[in-house]
Amino acid sequence: MSDQTTDLRETVRRRYAAAAVQVTAGGTACCGPEPVEVDENFGSTLYAADERDALPAEALAASLGCGNPTAVADLHDGERVLDLGSGGGIDVLLSARRVGPTGKAYGLDMTDEMLELALANARKAKATNVEFLKGTIEAIPLPANTIDVVISNCVINLSTDKPAVFAETFRVLKPGGRIGVFDVVADDSLTAAQRGERGDYAGCIAGALSFTEYREGLEAAGFTDVEITPTHPVADGMHSAIVRATKPRRVRRGAGVVTPGGQAR
Repeated sequence: MSDQTTDLRETVRRRYAAAAVQVTAGGTACCGPEPVEVDENFGSTLYAADERDALPAEALAASLGCGNPTAVADLHDGERVLDLGSGGGIDVLLSARRVGPTGKAYGLDMTDEMLELALANARKAKATNVEFLKGTIEAIPLPANTIDVVISNCVINLSTDKPAVFAETFRVLKPGGRIGVFDVVADDSLTAAQRGERGDYAGCIAGALSFTEYREGLEAAGFTDVEITPTHPVADGMHSAIVRATKPRRVRRGAGVVTPGGQAR
């Protein structure tokens, strides 16, 4: 890993650790936690009122995403869901409610402070079908072919190795599994330098892929049925977008075909 990559990852880690500490410290005040300051394009206001009412205040306060992936992932009872970059746990807790007691929702985060906050929020929500894991989204600590749905909320743009994220997401999904992600995506006309002019890396702007780069990255990892739909602008030429894609039920690997059971023939 290059020094620049290490520095960027550490910058992201420090920013979100500080956000978790701010929420935790605010929770000791008389009136509950103060939300982390973001503009109207990010945060818990992007969730429906009934969803916000059902969650711990600390989960809402720590929300820094650009959408609500649980609303677009079409979750069903009994499914196993993985949230990449789960933060304070808002999307994990919502997913756990949607998949029910026979399903399970995993949250993956690299920041100790966020994981501690997420575990506290899960206890407050009395959620028993959740599990939080420490790790990076470039090296997911779960076995292959075990997850039905991968969600994420404005996190993949923060990665310094997006091909690894796409490959790992593909690996852990079951054949026929799918992704339902919100992320920041740039117009194809914007260069990397122009994206950097519109915001910093840890602020979910400078590291965003373009529409074409995002599609090509997912397809290179093996995904099909890729759809990228912008929802609202977050900067000039940059958008919050819904990203959907599917892992084929029969995955070609070299000259062979991998069946849903994972055996090549």
